[in-house]
Amino acid sequence: MSINDFLIVYATCLITMLLCRCVPIFCLKGRDLPENVCTALSLIPPAAFAALVANDLFTPGMFDAGLWPAAMPLVAGCVVVVIAFKTHSLLWCAIAGVASYALLMLI
Repeated sequence: MSINDFLIVYATCLITMLLCRCVPIFCLKGRDLPENVCTALSLIPPAAFAALVANDLFTPGMFDAGLWPAAMPLVAGCVVVVIAFKTHSLLWCAIAGVASYALLMLI
């Protein structure tokens, strides 16, 4: 790929990103969104985080090493869910997840 081809691809990507990110912000500035749209937009961060976590917990070959090595992350995840409902704190969830996974590795 020559430098000219690279610059064309780079400029196209840059313009597309700017149009998709900046134009909606300028068009919606000062306007109130409908309640349904606000509700839908508020679900995006938890859904993205859940997708990242699910990607780490469930892998195609997770049971290749046996049942217990595959179950350890799931059990630690259950501990984190319980802590999350009780404390609503990301810090305590992280501490509980790391601690429970470390303890499960010792078993």
